[in-house]
Amino acid sequence: MSTMNFDCDLLVIGAGSGGVRAGRFAAQRGARVIVVEGGALGGTCVNVGCIPKKLYSYAAHYAEAFEQSQGFGWEAVEPHFDWSVLKARRAAEIGRLNGIYDGLLKAAGATLVRGWARVIDPHTVAVRPVPGGADSAVQHYRARHILLATGGQPQKVDGPGAEWALTSDDMFDIDPFPRRLVVIGGGYIACEFASIFNGLGAQVTLVHRGPRLLRGFDHEVADFVTAEMRKKGVTVHLQCTVAEAQRQGDTQRLRLKQAAAEDAVIEADAVLHATGRIPRTRGLGLEAIGITLNANGTVPVDAHFQTAVPSVHAIGDLVGHMALTPVALGEAMVLVDRLFGDGTRPPIDYAMVPTAVFTHPNIGTVGLSEEAARERGPVRIYRSDFKPLQHTLSGSTERTLMKIVVDDASDRVLGMHMVGADAGEVVQGFAVALQAGLTKAQLDRTVGIHPTAAEEFVTMREVTRR
Repeated sequence: MSTMNFDCDLLVIGAGSGGVRAGRFAAQRGARVIVVEGGALGGTCVNVGCIPKKLYSYAAHYAEAFEQSQGFGWEAVEPHFDWSVLKARRAAEIGRLNGIYDGLLKAAGATLVRGWARVIDPHTVAVRPVPGGADSAVQHYRARHILLATGGQPQKVDGPGAEWALTSDDMFDIDPFPRRLVVIGGGYIACEFASIFNGLGAQVTLVHRGPRLLRGFDHEVADFVTAEMRKKGVTVHLQCTVAEAQRQGDTQRLRLKQAAAEDAVIEADAVLHATGRIPRTRGLGLEAIGITLNANGTVPVDAHFQTAVPSVHAIGDLVGHMALTPVALGEAMVLVDRLFGDGTRPPIDYAMVPTAVFTHPNIGTVGLSEEAARERGPVRIYRSDFKPLQHTLSGSTERTLMKIVVDDASDRVLGMHMVGADAGEVVQGFAVALQAGLTKAQLDRTVGIHPTAAEEFVTMREVTRR
């Protein structure tokens, strides 16, 4: 078809991190771009994910900081935490970011359409306006390319008490503050919220059906952070499920079925079900145009993010490679370069994507876990577990774990893992080196910055195990 038959070259459904990035850079390359979004701009990350979660994590650390300051000579005044102030400050910051996303699209020359989209055919999208908007009629747009970037949403679960359960989206504005919180789940979202609300003063119980938290992470890292969370006051029940739930007024009473212990009964003011997220595909009309979802609900794409319908593409949490904001951003750039550039941008190396978990203490990790590396062949493990300098005076018993996984034959570093303060900040820099093919010998030749925790990565000489 001629370009004249289309209203735009690219129509993006979803103004989250990936969708906005794709729309912005396609428009900057001269493409006519329409971005459709019915909710708040910025998607999960800005509104109910990375940003507000990290802000709340900062807030939760202050209780420890006040207490630990006494070891350094500060006379601590009894602190008082005001949940309503934190919520209001967070909401104001998120509103500011929503405006920035709007400005970025406009500055690039993209058109933002407020509404909910449904794909009608390989080149046509119908948009139902948001209630109360200027337009009330459904609008149709013809696009040369359609990009699905609708992200994911918390998974609703069945089972005892499910009708009263909260999701991670609900936790940022929960009212009143839950003095007793039960978190069901063992992934990074469950562990982060357990740490945050524990730090803010709640009595937190974490219930997970599996034998270990943080499935997919290095086992030693997961076990270490579990122990640290317990030391900070989080009650962790592994191999445990909710067998029964009752509610009287504002109190929920849960009976826990435990594999290696007698049943336990606990009471809670709120129960968070953090048992996973699913792709947001409902209402998009994909099946009608020939796109059959994978068994896990993700949209199948090829190496170029193209679906079974050549004019329809998908990126981010929707395709399920890795549910991380930087991954969605990277996928957007690869796609835009293919559609509107010279196609030379290299694909994402998913094996070397660094990530952080904002538990207390933080986790930072890049590359392979010890378990995954051993499946490839012989490895050397270097490990250090120590009390950070800060806590020699603070009185805290928190410890730091640092670990290097090395291929025994090539000496190449396959993975680096850290549990400790600012772990994500530390590991981000080492991720560049791993991407460039870092070897253990090169680490050994690197001079450390003293005194820092990060220098431990370049001073570990003795093999812990093979």
